[in-house]
Amino acid sequence: MGIGKAVPLHVFPQKSFPDYYFEISNSNHMVDLKAKFAKICESTMIEKRHMYTSDDLLRSTPSITAYSSPSLTLRQELADHGVPQLGAEAARNAIVDWGKQVSDITHLIFATSASGCLPGADWELVNLLGLPLSTKRAMLYQAGCYGGGTALRLAKDLAENNPGARVLVVCSEVITLLLRGPSESHIGNLVGQAIFADAASAVVVGSCPTAGERAMFEMVSASQEIIPETRDAVVSKLREDGIVFNLNKNVPQKIGDSIGRLVERALQEQQPAGNAAAPDLNGMFWVVHAGGREILDRMESKMGLGKEKLDASRAVMAQYGNTRSSCVVLVMEEMRRRSEERGLRTAGEGLDLGILVGFGPGLTVETIVLRAPPIN
Repeated sequence: MGIGKAVPLHVFPQKSFPDYYFEISNSNHMVDLKAKFAKICESTMIEKRHMYTSDDLLRSTPSITAYSSPSLTLRQELADHGVPQLGAEAARNAIVDWGKQVSDITHLIFATSASGCLPGADWELVNLLGLPLSTKRAMLYQAGCYGGGTALRLAKDLAENNPGARVLVVCSEVITLLLRGPSESHIGNLVGQAIFADAASAVVVGSCPTAGERAMFEMVSASQEIIPETRDAVVSKLREDGIVFNLNKNVPQKIGDSIGRLVERALQEQQPAGNAAAPDLNGMFWVVHAGGREILDRMESKMGLGKEKLDASRAVMAQYGNTRSSCVVLVMEEMRRRSEERGLRTAGEGLDLGILVGFGPGLTVETIVLRAPPIN
């Protein structure tokens, strides 16, 4: 019913980021590693990223830009402030887009992988927005990149089972816990430093729209599944020097080999009884987590999708990078914006049926079948 986003003011162009990254981490002596990092950055298709941490802060806090230095307290303090602030900005934009009052919100789901304080960011958001103190809240921690899909799935259940409910979903991520300098023995760290970035996104979810409300996307069904034998594909561990992560090089292959089966099963479940026809995957719109260029390319190839089907995901990847849980809603917002600018019949690129796919550690995949009603 309403979609909003927010990004920090600090912008880091991808083209110059290798030089900047090795400079602030005092690592220019790692000549070969810097060249490898430059190639990684070039291959990402990212043009720029936004970060909550400023250049001044990074230059004045060597414990953050070192590869390994006790810095958890400082990192967490930055996240504890940035996560709710960025989330509140996205939420305000979603509520304005919705067109109703803050007091009409009944439930709140807040997802982040960057906060560990109590009261949590959900409590902070109630105060920052002036939400009713009776707002029913749920906090979703450490789901990573699939967290946006999880939050939407939970919001769907709440809205459908609580007549009149209006659920505010907020996904807010800052990478203060992830930032660290390079290490020759940890190439997976370089991949993360090249793609992750900060952003928040928000949506208002409800059923049975009333006067003044309109549905942009309808969630028809939602499912979650773990891809077998992928426990070590994406691993994050909280340590005294922040979050240390490992990204297996086979992640794109594992996702590409499994997504088709999961999507087709979700779509088949919506087919009328006795209709065994294969779904037309190119006759649908695709809201896919912008997890990385190779993942999107492999999904496109494996499923036989036209080059234009993942344009919204690629646009988000280019302008914002991988913003973890907030990313899939950014893709939804990008698709809605493009559809309106082109005067299309629906927010789903003029099409009626679509699919949302989020994926992250586990490897866990969230799949939501969507419908896009005609734009009034």
